[in-house]
Amino acid sequence: METRARYISVGLFVLAIIVSGFGFVYWLDNNGGLGERTIYRIRFEESVAGLQVGASVQFNGIRVGEVTGLQLDKDDPRRVTATIAVDQNTPLRADTRVGVTSQGLMGTPAVSLNGGTLRSPLLSAAHGEPPVLTANRGATQDLMQSAHQTLQHVDQILSDNSESIKSTIDNLKTFSGALARNSNRVDAIMAGLEHLAGGGPTEKPKPIYDLTVPSTFPISSVAPKMQLSIATPTAIVALQTQRMLARSSDGQISPLGDAQWSDALPNLIQEKVLQGFENAGITATAASALGEQPVASNDQLLIDLRNFAIVTNPTPVADIAFSVKIVGQNGRVVATKLIRATAPAAGTDTPQIVAAFNTAFGEALTDLMAWTARSI
Repeated sequence: METRARYISVGLFVLAIIVSGFGFVYWLDNNGGLGERTIYRIRFEESVAGLQVGASVQFNGIRVGEVTGLQLDKDDPRRVTATIAVDQNTPLRADTRVGVTSQGLMGTPAVSLNGGTLRSPLLSAAHGEPPVLTANRGATQDLMQSAHQTLQHVDQILSDNSESIKSTIDNLKTFSGALARNSNRVDAIMAGLEHLAGGGPTEKPKPIYDLTVPSTFPISSVAPKMQLSIATPTAIVALQTQRMLARSSDGQISPLGDAQWSDALPNLIQEKVLQGFENAGITATAASALGEQPVASNDQLLIDLRNFAIVTNPTPVADIAFSVKIVGQNGRVVATKLIRATAPAAGTDTPQIVAAFNTAFGEALTDLMAWTARSI
């Protein structure tokens, strides 16, 4: 008995939930109310295309009910009679205007009720029949006419701009074809933009190398008699870089791998020449600009970098060339010389290339020291 009573309780509870759900749906469908409805009939003298049972009925834009029935007039097939159920407090009068409107641009049609003056009597049932409203002719044409005019307007726009539309489509086709042909470049550009914005994978640091300077020179015995100011070397734009360079037989200069020097070549040459003179026991100072002479210097050494690259013809050879001038305190050129040194590389690996540069630079620096001692 207890088990049967439990089942009955559960069944009643489920039934109550279902009834409550239907009641809630009914309340929503009737615009939030369970109040009494009044039945009216509307006589249309022409087509009501699109109007369906269940469509909403609006009075001055407010939903007050719904269409409950649609039927043809058996005496006049041109007429359509719509039955509506609206809230009993809706003030429908004899002069209330009836129409069919659309809910939104692509919405379903709805019955529209508007107006009515206070002097006009309220509609009431007669002989047990629902009150009847007669829609004016053209009441349903506004909706169709508006849609027809809109379609005509769209068609006119398309017709007037057919050439432009065709040209735009052709341009899109051409553009999409160009994108397809250059997809690899587009990917590279996007990767570059991502890298520029700080995204993408972390770039591997470039290896950095330094030039070595010989520790001793054969002119140490005459070194104390000399004082020099060494200006920053001049160079063409291609040589004002930290990248290691390669020069082809036709004179083309290009970066060599991803390795780079510890400083831009003009600054690096100035620093290493200074170290060379200091290792030889010669007093030398750096001048930051061409022609600038510290007070303590007697003479100035000017360097014009001509070449600092690997020449591959046919084997890799480090080629270093620069012209030098010694300018006295009176501004006159004391001596000039073109210094050049080469050294073959043992291979094409970066350490082997750097070793060849160090050998060639050591020879060039030794030649520079000896020439400077003789000239001064």
